[in-house]
Amino acid sequence: MRFTKLAFGLTALALGLASAASSHSFDLVELQGDKAVLKTGKIVVEVPATLGKSDQKYGTTGTVTVGPKLVEIDLGGTTEKILFSTEGRENAGGSN
Repeated sequence: MRFTKLAFGLTALALGLASAASSHSFDLVELQGDKAVLKTGKIVVEVPATLGKSDQKYGTTGTVTVGPKLVEIDLGGTTEKILFSTEGRENAGGSN
């Protein structure tokens, strides 16, 4: 009997916490000329980028990294990818 009450209580607590979670959205990348613009709230970061093509269509959107650096974003459902330049990365910054 105690186990049933404990299990019910934990289940109710878990459901309550899950329903209290809120969702957030942001624009991951927008290409503007030769720059990729990343936005979340008031934070805006611009980095050098170009639009590239692949021989095959990407099934899903994915990323390619080298260590901690983002190198490209493959755009799912298309043959396009966003290629990030390694030039000027140290100087890439954001503005509020």
